[in-house]
Amino acid sequence: MLKFLLRRLGTMLATALCLTFIVFYLTNLQPNLVKLAKTQASARMSDAQVKSWLHDNGYTDPLLTRYGEWLGVVPGWTGVNAESGKPMGRCVNPNAPNAPAPRYCGIVQGNWGTSTVFRAPVISIIGTRIGATGLLMLWVLIIMVPSALVIGILAGMREGSRMDRGLSALSIASTATPEYVSGVILIALLSSPMIGLPPLLKHWGVGTGSPLFKGSATSALDHITFDNFALPVLTIALYGIGYIARMTRASMTEVMTAQYIRTARLKGVSFRSVVLKHALRNALIAPFTVIMLQIPWLLNGVVITETLFNYKGFGWTLVQAAQGNDIELLLGCSVVAVVVVLLTQLISDVGYVYLNPRIRIS
Repeated sequence: MLKFLLRRLGTMLATALCLTFIVFYLTNLQPNLVKLAKTQASARMSDAQVKSWLHDNGYTDPLLTRYGEWLGVVPGWTGVNAESGKPMGRCVNPNAPNAPAPRYCGIVQGNWGTSTVFRAPVISIIGTRIGATGLLMLWVLIIMVPSALVIGILAGMREGSRMDRGLSALSIASTATPEYVSGVILIALLSSPMIGLPPLLKHWGVGTGSPLFKGSATSALDHITFDNFALPVLTIALYGIGYIARMTRASMTEVMTAQYIRTARLKGVSFRSVVLKHALRNALIAPFTVIMLQIPWLLNGVVITETLFNYKGFGWTLVQAAQGNDIELLLGCSVVAVVVVLLTQLISDVGYVYLNPRIRIS
């Protein structure tokens, strides 16, 4: 197991370097750099002024050199401000330009750069936003995973039954409805005083007509309540429930037709014992891998939901960085996304071995 983990960590490191280099290359294309120069300096800059600004800020060095500087394995670029004559560079503190600057200052040293949109260190922005998204993901997993497993197991226990057909139809409908559709529907039904359930309940004399839930989750950043956090959680969970339930149902159906299940039934073992003691563990092998794959999907797939409900988490930050051509913040978000994907894949592989004793690591 130790050798397997060491080999996998080496592969993960190589994969992370390749993926982050691709993102670095795409974000540092010449049109993006020109847009960055005009955004940070002046929109009316001439081509010569743009080239001068890029040179003064270290963007004209070779791509591999700048990638090494960003990683922190190559000494950071240095220069002198043409107007003030003060030293400048990646490792120079703008608040104290005359102070001694470290030679290396990249991701490895904990310097993720400064956001050009939020005017704050990238690492502090990502730390705050990833915490908000992590809380959202936690509640989504709490709702999504048990619900999907129960639906899939109930559907797969008796293939072809009415329960199987009904739950399968609900799962397909859930998976076929993207977040931007289900989110809008939920807002219209539950958060609007003009349409949906609130005016209908008022007409029936049950409620006052006020919205049942808030259509915006901005206030959840300060204090989470049921009415300001339920809709974004439900919007994300509904899509994942159908997918996991379908995988669980297929796995459960396959296990229930296995020879050892038939043998147990012929021996007189109760159906409940067969399901709980013999079929369930083997049926959870495939869904476990799917559930682990949902974690990186949640991290990157919340972009639509967080934007729709104005929940300022990781996905919302990624959208703002892309719209504002914030290269440093985009690179920081890519690092987080790559690390989360690779770690969940590692946990999935290790967990798969423990769930299925027939698998051995050679």
